[in-house]
Amino acid sequence: MENLIIQKELTVLISITTVSGEKMKVIKQTKSLCPECLKVLDATIFEEDNVVYIKKECPEHGFYQDVYWSDYEQYERVKDFEYIGSGLENPRTETKLDCPYDCGICPQHKSHTVLAIIDITNRCNLRCPICFATAGTTGYVYEPSKEQIREMLVNLRNNKPVPADALQFSGGEPTIRKDLPELVRMAKELGFKHVEVNTNGLRLAASVDYCRTLKEAGVSTIYLQFDGVTPDVYKFTRGVDLVDSKAKVIENCRKAGLHSIVLVCTLVKGVNDGQVGDIINYAIQNFDVVRCVNFQPVSLCGRIPEKERREMRITIPDFMRKVEEQTDGQIKVSDFYPVPTVVPVSRAVGALKNKKYVEFTAHPHCGMATYVFVENGKIVPITKYGDVTKFIKAMEKVYEESVKGHETRMKMRLIGSLRYITFGMLRKYIWPLLKTGSYKALGDLHRKMLMISSMHFMDPYNFDLERVQRCCIHYAVPDGRIIPFCTMNSIHRPKIEKELGIPVEEWIKTHEKDISAVA
Repeated sequence: MENLIIQKELTVLISITTVSGEKMKVIKQTKSLCPECLKVLDATIFEEDNVVYIKKECPEHGFYQDVYWSDYEQYERVKDFEYIGSGLENPRTETKLDCPYDCGICPQHKSHTVLAIIDITNRCNLRCPICFATAGTTGYVYEPSKEQIREMLVNLRNNKPVPADALQFSGGEPTIRKDLPELVRMAKELGFKHVEVNTNGLRLAASVDYCRTLKEAGVSTIYLQFDGVTPDVYKFTRGVDLVDSKAKVIENCRKAGLHSIVLVCTLVKGVNDGQVGDIINYAIQNFDVVRCVNFQPVSLCGRIPEKERREMRITIPDFMRKVEEQTDGQIKVSDFYPVPTVVPVSRAVGALKNKKYVEFTAHPHCGMATYVFVENGKIVPITKYGDVTKFIKAMEKVYEESVKGHETRMKMRLIGSLRYITFGMLRKYIWPLLKTGSYKALGDLHRKMLMISSMHFMDPYNFDLERVQRCCIHYAVPDGRIIPFCTMNSIHRPKIEKELGIPVEEWIKTHEKDISAVA
């Protein structure tokens, strides 16, 4: 808490500097990366004309500047919901090379694992122009064995004080692996409550039986690549028209009883940012099986000149404005809250149950989300049913009373917090969640709402080590390390997969049955 107060005081003490003859407000100093050599550099985050930028200079490769957040007012608003975690009690690596090169997770990391990811292959049945993980371009196949995957799962479940409960099998394209259903069963047996599959959907579109097999194995959610509603979008992002294929996935999952799909849109400026409202409407039309729409602003990798980066860069505030504009104001920018907003709820319920729950202590500028109800085909944001800010602050008071040992006051404040929620459906589902803290109660609530969210994963141009240290989405790898998402994809992935991978030609010789599936 002391660090948070100090940070806020530093933010208030804004200095005025001059860049290119224009005044700018320096918000904070941080650390970043050189996009060329990936060395750690001093960086400055500043505001100019209500836009937040990050700038840095590499002695060897020169000056870099990029948009960090496109709206300074929103940047400041979300800081009120900043909650810093305490990390893992059992980090797997020591602090030697310093952040971000000690990932594993090291003692400097401030968040535990909320969502664990295991890449079970880098093979794929598509060649997407915007993908960062495919054997077709790297020249080798990375595919951990079933036993290696089991070891990674056990490692994640050994996290303290909270074992990883939520897991995503990813790739490449995980459905290429014939043993995917077995892997799902194994994860469930080892205690993962939530197991999702990150997929382009081609295999699911081809077979209702396969969808049914995944459901029977224990898959909780299908994390479906979904970039738009017209062929031109997919031809740009995936190299082929996939509109009918996506519709078929939803139809097949519905028939198979798989009623939890997340539509995942890689958001590219000038390509599909005009379809944000259409994608949300598509989710509403399929609300019986679609639980969430997650928009991910594209990460810019490789050597890209600043002018081109500016043309391509889209940030979370841009996304929120698109939502408001393209839903005719049914969902407003003010309806969105940062990911860590829910931390006081986890802490309050944990205090009530004398149990430690997962805490979403991500950096407040990593992601924003809101929930909406679908009533007679209309969108009604959760903010219409209650005062989110006052409810969250009330949860803080519940936790504070628990820390003081005032159990009776804690329970009274918990009951009192409900005054910020209107009577009816929301209270009906919120109270069981607060009372029991159960996965079932959480699921019951989620099935009544549609989540609309955006996570902006960093690239070397907008990289901020402060954000990295609070990342709560972590990859497990075969050597025993657990690596934050943005460092995995910006730094560590090529080295890990090359060391553990097999040249494509060699892999083909030893896996003749799967030759047709090699990307």
